[in-house]
Amino acid sequence: MRTNDVVRFSPLGTVVLTLASLISAAGFLWPFFYNGQSLPRTQLFFWAALIVAFFLVIIQISNSALDAKSVALLGVLSALIAALRPLGAGAVGIEPMWFILILSARVFGPSFGFILGLTSMFVSALLTGGVGPWLGYQAFAAAWIGMAAGMLGGKKLRGWREISLLILFGIIAAQVFGILMDLQFWPWALGADTQLSYLANGAISENLTRFITFHFATAMAWDIPRAVFTAVLLMLSGKAVLSALRRTKTRAAFLEPIEFNERVKA
Repeated sequence: MRTNDVVRFSPLGTVVLTLASLISAAGFLWPFFYNGQSLPRTQLFFWAALIVAFFLVIIQISNSALDAKSVALLGVLSALIAALRPLGAGAVGIEPMWFILILSARVFGPSFGFILGLTSMFVSALLTGGVGPWLGYQAFAAAWIGMAAGMLGGKKLRGWREISLLILFGIIAAQVFGILMDLQFWPWALGADTQLSYLANGAISENLTRFITFHFATAMAWDIPRAVFTAVLLMLSGKAVLSALRRTKTRAAFLEPIEFNERVKA
């Protein structure tokens, strides 16, 4: 991973991360490749992937790749995102959590962003009673967005040029999240008798056309406000939050061993 990442994946951690991502990707994309007659229990993909992913976190901690300071920061940011997420409940697409995830991943790197997206969604579900078959989809969608934010180029950009880059990413991420959430909902949403329904054993092109039409017909009222709200929050608070997070990263000296001076030892 990049050197700016406060989490350093070991070879085993990389294998586990890849495995979890492949399992979860299969859970999203199965409608375009599945040939069975009855709909599968795809949530099993995600519960398996969640177990693998949390196993990854345990590996990182046990190998000291995720040190005490990183764990503390992860807990604080996960709690903050989990607290922000319910604030938009009842308002279409008003989800204030995404700007914190994007800015944190930008500063602390893609591995940290992946774990932060995963844990923050899980904590949010525990706080709001949102545990259900949809949780795995939400957790991995957030994890992938966090990882992608950490992998953005232009690491030397500062000021409005960097904020503009993050705003563009936030708009795209808001749309991607909506698409991924529709993928987990669409096969069961309409039954089998409409022109937008999922076709078991249907051609990939046919199901893809039906899904795209379904998504744009039903989800834009959520995705566009989510994108606008995220962009506005990044524009208004991006500079200040980035500055605070970068000071935290510098002063905390993540992954550096904690050393006690003689006075503390005494």
